[in-house]
Formats: sequence, structure tokens, C-alpha cells
Amino acid sequence: MILGCHVNFTNEQLLGSTKLALEYGANTFMFYTGAPQNTIRKEIDSELTKEAHKLMQENNIKLENIICHAPYIINLANNTISDKWDFSINFLKQEINRCEKLGIKYIVLHPGSAVGLDLNIALQNIIDALNIIIKDDSKVMILLETMAGKGTECGKNLEEIKYILEHVNSKNIGVCLDTCHLNDAGYKMDDFDNFLNQFEELIGIDKIHCVHLNDSKNPLNSHKDRHENIGFGTIGFANLVKVLNHEKLKDVPKILETPYIEEYPPYKLEIINLKNNKFNPNLSTDLKELYK
Repeated sequence: MILGCHVNFTNEQLLGSTKLALEYGANTFMFYTGAPQNTIRKEIDSELTKEAHKLMQENNIKLENIICHAPYIINLANNTISDKWDFSINFLKQEINRCEKLGIKYIVLHPGSAVGLDLNIALQNIIDALNIIIKDDSKVMILLETMAGKGTECGKNLEEIKYILEHVNSKNIGVCLDTCHLNDAGYKMDDFDNFLNQFEELIGIDKIHCVHLNDSKNPLNSHKDRHENIGFGTIGFANLVKVLNHEKLKDVPKILETPYIEEYPPYKLEIINLKNNKFNPNLSTDLKELYK
């Protein structure tokens, strides 16, 4: 079971992220290399990176299972203002370079939002940008995240993801599933076998390299994208356990992006519950007891 959560990229950079993951009982994790809403970035410290790699090795965390997430401010779908589109391309290139310095293999990317453009034009913009960005010899693979379809998001269904993948020249690209987004986009997570069959037929399961394991606050096909704690949403604990333990995805890292409960990170207890296959309806109370 490769199970972890989102962690902060602290002043200790990757080392701090690794320490947090270990505190939560995780054997993988996902991080941003800086705040996802801005461009402020510190230089990657090679000594801290070496210490992080050593700590991972000592605790049986495989570096190839660690995931980076690209910042939200990147939008490859809209090129109406060429400077902004060029910025998104160049900033993603920089993030990929930072991943290479950290030894990280995968970076998850929201495909982008059309923001007034025709969908086909937006998809072509994403393809054009990725063909500029992706290099076959890069050590970092971009994973397109499945989106909920909020607003003018691209990548809201498998057909859009497939179209992008088919028109990117490089094979150095994959997919990150998000269970909340899939539910909100209209895919039934209580019939995950059927969904994977659809995915296999359209794209190929070998393209899946990460799963964001989240419950949803909203009903099927709502196009809302609001994550919920595991077992407290409309997908449900049992269905998410099936995703976590699915044989076809056993080697794929599963990452929790569930919301804090008040100021408390839920990950330590959610990881315990998922590992034990036992839903805890008293998560909020137990978290407060854990962190008091």
C-alpha cells in the first residue's frame, strides 16, 4: 500500500516534507515547491535534498513514489494574453527543473481553463504548450490531473484527457486520477472497476502514475470540486478503500488531499483508518485529542 498525503515544503525544503510525512505515518507524499498561488521560490538546497533522500531511504520511502504538484497559477489553456501564456510555459519549465534538482519523477498539472475560449482552441493551446515544455530526455514526467469541470476547466472527462495525450509529441506524459474530481465530473466511484475499464479502453491504465484519494462534499456530476474527509462525503469510505487497494493500481502512489478539520491536519488518523479498513466517525474529536 503506497499511501501518503499532501505536506508542506518547509524551510527545510524536501527534508521538512519528508519529516512531516513520517509524522503522519505515510510512505509517500506530495508537495508544492513553493506557495501554489504565487511565484515566490527559494533556491533548491542540495544538502537538504541529500539529507531528505537519506531519511527516505532509512524509512523505506521510495523517491520514485514522491509527487510534486504544479502551482495553480499556471494556465496553459488560454493564450489570449500571450505574455501570461508564455509565463505559464516558462514557470512550469522552472518547476520541472526544480523537480530534477530534487530527484522527483512526477509533477501533477491541472490542464488549464478555457476562460472564454472555445474548448477545442483551449485544448490545442494545452497541447501546443506541452509540446514546447516536454522533452523526451527529461527525468520528470507531467501528469495531467482529471478535473471536476468547474467553470471552464479542461480535462473534465477521459475524452479530453485522451485528446491531449494523443496530440502531445512526447510519451513522457501521464495521468493523475482524483476521486473527488471524477465523482464531481460524473464518474461513479462506487463502480470503480467499470471506470478503470473505460480508462483502459480509451487511454491505458499504464498511463496512471498517481491517485489523489479524496472524498467529495458534492453529489455525482455536480462539477463543484470540494474535497471532503475520507468517509464523510458522497463517495464513502468503502468505495475509497476499494480504490486504494485495487490490484491494477497497487504500484501507484495514493495521495490524500483532504481538508483540515479546524486547524488540525487529518492525515495521520485517516492513514490509520484506511490501513485498518475501519471508518472512524469520531475523526474530529480524536484529532483534537491527538493534537491537544
